[in-house]
Amino acid sequence: MSDNNLLRDEAQRRAALLSVDSYAVSLDLTTGDKTFSSTSVIRFACSEPGAATFVELSAPAVREIVLNGEPVPADAFDGNRIAIFGLAADNELRVVADCAYVNTGEGLHRFVDPVDDEVYLYSQFETYDAHRVYACFDQPDLKASFEFDILAPAHWQVVTNMAAVGEPAESGDAKNWRFPRSPRMSTYITAIIAGPYHVVRDKHGDIDLGVYCRTSLAQYLDADDVFTVTKQGFDYFHQAFDYPYAFGKYDQLFVPEFNAGAMENAGAVTFLEDYVFRSKVTGFAYERRAETILHEMAHMWFGDLVTMRWWDDLWLNESFATYASVLAQSGATRFTHAWTTFANVEKTWAYRQDQLPSTHPIVAEIADIAAVEVNFDGITYAKGASVLKQLVAWVGEDAFMAGLRAYFRRHEYGNTELRDLLSALEEASGRDLSAWSKEWLETAGVNTLRAAFDTDAAGAFTSFRIQQEAPSDWPTLRSHRVAIGLYDATDGGLVRRRRVELDVVGAETPVPELIGERQPDLVLVNDDDLTYTKIRLDPRSAETVTAHLGALPDSLPRALCWTASWDMTRDAELPARQFLRLVLGNIRRETEIGVVQLLLNQCLGAVYNFTDPGCRETALQQLADAASDGMRTSEPGSDHQLAWARSFIASTRSTEHRAVLRGLLDGAEEVPGLVVDIDLRWSLVKALASLGELDDAAIDAELERDPTSAGRRHAATAHAARPTAEAKAAAWSAIMDDPDLPNAILAATIGGFQQVHQEELIAPYTTQYFERIGEIWETRSSEMAQDIVVGMYPSLLIGQQALDQTDDYLRTANPPAALRRLLVEGRDGIARAMRARERDRAAETS
Repeated sequence: MSDNNLLRDEAQRRAALLSVDSYAVSLDLTTGDKTFSSTSVIRFACSEPGAATFVELSAPAVREIVLNGEPVPADAFDGNRIAIFGLAADNELRVVADCAYVNTGEGLHRFVDPVDDEVYLYSQFETYDAHRVYACFDQPDLKASFEFDILAPAHWQVVTNMAAVGEPAESGDAKNWRFPRSPRMSTYITAIIAGPYHVVRDKHGDIDLGVYCRTSLAQYLDADDVFTVTKQGFDYFHQAFDYPYAFGKYDQLFVPEFNAGAMENAGAVTFLEDYVFRSKVTGFAYERRAETILHEMAHMWFGDLVTMRWWDDLWLNESFATYASVLAQSGATRFTHAWTTFANVEKTWAYRQDQLPSTHPIVAEIADIAAVEVNFDGITYAKGASVLKQLVAWVGEDAFMAGLRAYFRRHEYGNTELRDLLSALEEASGRDLSAWSKEWLETAGVNTLRAAFDTDAAGAFTSFRIQQEAPSDWPTLRSHRVAIGLYDATDGGLVRRRRVELDVVGAETPVPELIGERQPDLVLVNDDDLTYTKIRLDPRSAETVTAHLGALPDSLPRALCWTASWDMTRDAELPARQFLRLVLGNIRRETEIGVVQLLLNQCLGAVYNFTDPGCRETALQQLADAASDGMRTSEPGSDHQLAWARSFIASTRSTEHRAVLRGLLDGAEEVPGLVVDIDLRWSLVKALASLGELDDAAIDAELERDPTSAGRRHAATAHAARPTAEAKAAAWSAIMDDPDLPNAILAATIGGFQQVHQEELIAPYTTQYFERIGEIWETRSSEMAQDIVVGMYPSLLIGQQALDQTDDYLRTANPPAALRRLLVEGRDGIARAMRARERDRAAETS
């Protein structure tokens, strides 16, 4: 059997040889619970008659292969490819196969709802899984039109990229759904979703809208809010892009056991089911759902209408959607502070990824599918979006949008490369972007900017300059468009007195406009967050932030100060316990709930990973005490109360606090306004299980209360989290030895196995981990292998031994590049934590 992989060179040769016109795909979803019948008829042209190529298909059995009326020998199929020879100028290939359902989320995923035993199906084809469902040329630049014909049980809904033609025809206990020919699109954005889905319908202009979820979740589906954001997004993008939505109807489907946040299938977007909220969530959850809705909608233009030629430009696809989603959020929805969240969430992710040893230029070298599948990372999404924001500042928003409009018109239904977009932007802006592209897209690493200045006896600046640094591994000094803000402490808070915007180029850039200005309490470099950079505060500004960060009235400058403080903590420049004091001293004045939640999570990470182990329990108690107080003193029923409650549950260790958790679970303890609903109850159960306060029987009793798929995931985590050798052994066996474990249960079990404070229990598995990961990488699907390699890496065993074991494996096993990358990233996390712990220890003794 060939490897289920595609080389870029193979794809380029095939694209030069073929032009694909259409697919007619027929699926019979009534043939059993293991396989389904798949028939593909592909019509395509060949520029070199007589040539040979291949078509992808991964299937247990192939029943028929016919090329231009002639049967193709069965041995042409090797399990993942069908070799075809003697092509004509115009060709028709017919392939009939039995394809397999999957439970890994890669291909056509099959899920049985434990509530009512109903079956739900959905496809996930990015990057390279359409050929698990129908025979195809599975690469993005061989676009074609698609017609689907699907036979399914009579009570099911069936959704594809296009709206069905009329009512489905009855066929015994089944119905036959026919779908019209689609516009030209890539295989990876085609979609099939089928099952007894609950649907709510609406309309926006001439676009038919649908929102779907499982029937057992229908009571929780807030379709009105989803429709509101959807309509706002269409209005915004239609105006911004000046190009109408191209795929007719627009369905959004919340599907079970999804591996990602969402997927931009043309006209049939699939979402992680967790976006259907079963319990109270904070406004931040709604904000993130809105961002995801708008991200996928932006792809309808950038990704689906105009598509990258090869996965080298995956970054541009995802970065643009991320940038555009935040632009639309801030400009068209109730989430007007979306750029604050971007600064706190996306940029924090990007800075972390860009400082790993595996960092890479935004324009990555993608030699094959195996390389791209580990490249859905913080560079591809968050750094790329940050750099696009810098590009908009560089060329101007009006010119950027004008260039986009020309780009969509020029390349509609086609495939492009980065140069095509840059050319359109150059035409619109009049700026040569070749140097910008080289600096920002072809090099890796994050720069650091800081203000340097001198003052006179009266405290006025006599000199002012911005200094730029670069990491030694990636010594590029970039051109930045930045703003500098001068903030004074007043009775009304920290107020911006002056703002200067300029280009920063090279190691040092003078700022003559600030000569003579009185030194403020806070100098904020990169005010308004125009560029992608780490910033460092001068000593007076750092003191101001520590004492008065909460006094900044606007959320974005607060976000920049929070992020700078976290960067310094991760870089072992700010001791972890000082970061904890900074946060707890200012967080009660933070109005943005997403920032509050992020900061509380960062505090927990700082205590667990970056604090001197000898002081960890004291710091954890400090955090838990603060969280307990926040839970009890915040406005009853508020988002802030819920955020503090979750932090309290996560940080509890003391006997006193354990009793509170037990009381909240059994009803003996009440906090006014705090409702212990389904999901908060499971948070309590998992925390108490990890502390040894609940046994397996108690967890099973909770599962009886909530026998849903979400309940099963929570119970799997709780069982694996129990601090016993037996619990760890059972979890290890399920993760490493059961290839049929569904993807969602696998992830939940991994999450339970890795528990802080249980280092002695998980340490013995490190040797076994390195003995097994090579086999896991070779035998499991890509998503599942990555989940295991990353999730089971001994990241909690912070010390030299884990580093040595990793180095030994990398040296002796010579693992594939993608696996090596994941291990190197895990190793870096341990090394960074060791440096931060040493800094925290030194600060205490100095």
